Amino acid sequence: MIHASVQQQGLLGVEQLCFLCGLPRSGYYRHWHASAPKQEETALRDAIQKLSLADRKLGYRPILALLRRQGHVVNHKRVRRIRQTDNLLCLRKAAFRPATTDSRHSHVIYPNLAYKLVPKVVNQLWVADITYIRLSEAFVYLAVILDAYSRRIVGWSLADHLRAELALDALDMALAGREVVPDGLIHHSDRGAQYACGDYIDRLAAAGIRPSMSRAGRPWDNAMAESFMATLKREEVDGRAYRDLVDARASIARFLEEVYNQKRLHSALHYWPPAVFETMQQAGLPHAATQLVPDGQATLCV
Repeated sequence: MIHASVQQQGLLGVEQLCFLCGLPRSGYYRHWHASAPKQEETALRDAIQKLSLADRKLGYRPILALLRRQGHVVNHKRVRRIRQTDNLLCLRKAAFRPATTDSRHSHVIYPNLAYKLVPKVVNQLWVADITYIRLSEAFVYLAVILDAYSRRIVGWSLADHLRAELALDALDMALAGREVVPDGLIHHSDRGAQYACGDYIDRLAAAGIRPSMSRAGRPWDNAMAESFMATLKREEVDGRAYRDLVDARASIARFLEEVYNQKRLHSALHYWPPAVFETMQQAGLPHAATQLVPDGQATLCV
């Protein structure tokens, strides 16, 4: 009460107010030193709650950095303790990860033709991969094909199985929407049976596409596709609760076609969306790109 009166009035000092209240000044300071840490703890807890709820994917390290920028004097142990106490832990990846790649098969393994290849135009190098998507009570699987030059998703398929048809449907979508020059395109993937089986290789051969596969024990050989899958999980899948396959397909289709291809800016593309970057490349207008993106139609994601 005395501290509040000093703040509100500003006329009487602590000594005068203690005299009027019949309290020793030393007792006031003892009480104030006992209560001040609690107020600081409350203010810190409030700041942590606001930052944690604003973005449920933030861990304690970025929360700690933001708190220090706000002027709080705090260490990581205290931040972790408060977040655990208040049940503000960030969203984590699923503990169980179903396998999507089975390289223990008798199919032919093709050499890595994409090693150190830097594509100069579209449809020179495609990279493919498969990942899992968690539903409320099951898993489904997503196959994608990405143009390595423009980062554009050119083919994808979502199904509740890992048979070769999953990868073939994504390939059919890519072939239907792109003009492929025979022997001018490399298709790179991991060593999974879906990509090494006869039906898939025959489909590539019929289109004049050369198959390429990652080397044994070198998962980074397909780093671009892996990077896209991480982006998909971070920006669309994680934190979502898909009801069923139909719901997941609708949401992922919107992300791939409307957000990722049309709006998402890439640092590797000088911060242009893949679709716009392709249009620029095809039209030869590297300095007129600002005319191709309507206001408010792009989101910055590096």
